[in-house]
Amino acid sequence: MILVDASDISASRPGRPLFEHLSLTVSTGDRLGIVGINGCGKSTLLSILSGDELPESGRVRFGRDVRIATLAQQPTLVGETVADNAAGSWEFAEVLERLGMAGMEDRSLDSLSGGQAKRVALARALVAESDMLILDEPTNHLDIDAIAWLEDRVDGYGGGLLLVTHDRHLLDRVTNRAIELDRGRAYVHEGGYGAYLEARAAREEAAVVAEEKRRNQARSELAWLRRGAPARTSKPRARMESATALINTKAEAAARSGDLPLHFDTPRLGDVVVELHGVGHHYPGGPTLFSGLDLLLDPRERLGIVGPNGAGKSTLLEIIAGRLAPAEGHVITGTTARLAYFDQRGRDLDPHLRVRETVVGPDRQPDWRDAALMEAFWFDTDAQWAEVGTLSGGERRRLQMLLTLAEKPNVLLLDEPTNDLDLDTLRALEDFLDEWPGALVVVSHDRAFLERTVADVVVIDDRHIGRRPGGYAAWETERRASRVRRGGSLTLGGDRQAPARPATKAAAELVDASKQVSPSTLRHRLRNEQRRVDELRASHDRISALLLAADHTEMASLGAELASVDEELAVAEERWLDLAAEAEERGLEVAT
Repeated sequence: MILVDASDISASRPGRPLFEHLSLTVSTGDRLGIVGINGCGKSTLLSILSGDELPESGRVRFGRDVRIATLAQQPTLVGETVADNAAGSWEFAEVLERLGMAGMEDRSLDSLSGGQAKRVALARALVAESDMLILDEPTNHLDIDAIAWLEDRVDGYGGGLLLVTHDRHLLDRVTNRAIELDRGRAYVHEGGYGAYLEARAAREEAAVVAEEKRRNQARSELAWLRRGAPARTSKPRARMESATALINTKAEAAARSGDLPLHFDTPRLGDVVVELHGVGHHYPGGPTLFSGLDLLLDPRERLGIVGPNGAGKSTLLEIIAGRLAPAEGHVITGTTARLAYFDQRGRDLDPHLRVRETVVGPDRQPDWRDAALMEAFWFDTDAQWAEVGTLSGGERRRLQMLLTLAEKPNVLLLDEPTNDLDLDTLRALEDFLDEWPGALVVVSHDRAFLERTVADVVVIDDRHIGRRPGGYAAWETERRASRVRRGGSLTLGGDRQAPARPATKAAAELVDASKQVSPSTLRHRLRNEQRRVDELRASHDRISALLLAADHTEMASLGAELASVDEELAVAEERWLDLAAEAEERGLEVAT
């Protein structure tokens, strides 16, 4: 069944097109991910395909009696309470609970935070009777467990799906086509996120080849033109004009020029960065969020903070930043530490100022360092003159990140930095953080971002708090193994027999999914799994070395920690082996 048919549609922003002459048909069972840089028109395209906005040209036709459920980037709720948005569904309360808002049906809409309001709107879209589901950044403000549930829910949806998201796991699992918007044009890629990356890379390689061919032609024509006036007089006028046009043609500029060269004289850190001693917190009249935390940040710290919504992750980050005094314990900040804090809301921006005025102030001209920083964040010469009020949500978020890094910190504290950033920015930011010489502490629900950027995690769960080695992947593996143990399907420790591979249901799902993904995605998963194995082996070696020098009072706790790491390592190695076997079956080279 055809749900929506868009023919030759176009949309623009002042000074440039978003997309032109785009034709697209969405039928039942289609699952489209819309990708592209911030400001390219993804949310505008969703609004047009949902019927909430008209295209500047072209036509959009909807199937008869098609029901569309939408989640806008900035949704509008109805009524006075949360329950007024139930869309007549008995399932609304259960979905709210899954999204971390249990028992909040009677809450006034005026009392909700922006994140809570978006979760209510997401629940409304998910429970509505619909033939087509349109979701714009649905994972924003969800914790990791809620995102995992959302993946399952969306994966089982039987209608047509249109999705804009920065969550690469979600995009790769639930979509089978990608619509890429790039500088006013649209490209359709069959397959998920991995297929989109492969197709874009192939297009960029073809552009390089075409440009080299053009350059060679230009050199040949230029040599012909330079043979002198007598020779040129006998040449056809058309060829003269063609040669001139060829020489004057320039290759199309890349959507983004280069990576993020943002290591602008980062100040060196001393031995003391930030230390937390016996830290705990509760708000007046509220329960204890966590207590008894001892934490010493290293000059090259790569630390994630994970746990469910409401556990106190942002509170802990504010304590580290010095914005909030802990209810118990104390914090020591090193004299050389220069902290910058990027919170969920971001700093306020004057919508009437231009980008360049926001960065350097209204009374100063940018110097070459200012210009380099703005261009590094893809605010080129034209974009620097744009008013902040005309920027998309993602572009404003990118500008806020730019302003944070412009402070030249050596301790970077990031609270949900991936919200509203496009996929290109995320990959570039991950590469930047990989080489950044300072300390990093990040709160994020983005699993791929955590896998790329952190080495250890602080886990806040059920009022317990503690540091776990091995990063997000090790923590997630531990949680999965714990669920398996509780379920009785896998016994670990003692005389444990090697389980039939895959070791866990999650491993089986990963291997089954690997048979459906593109080769590049399978290689990506293999690399991630190899990194996880390497981290756990490093943890094993570190704890083993400590055991050699431990006294009898330390040996028991270190032995328990080593056993836990070994269990995680066994599961991770099983997952890697299964993925490697699948790769070999498909004729892919496996690096060891």
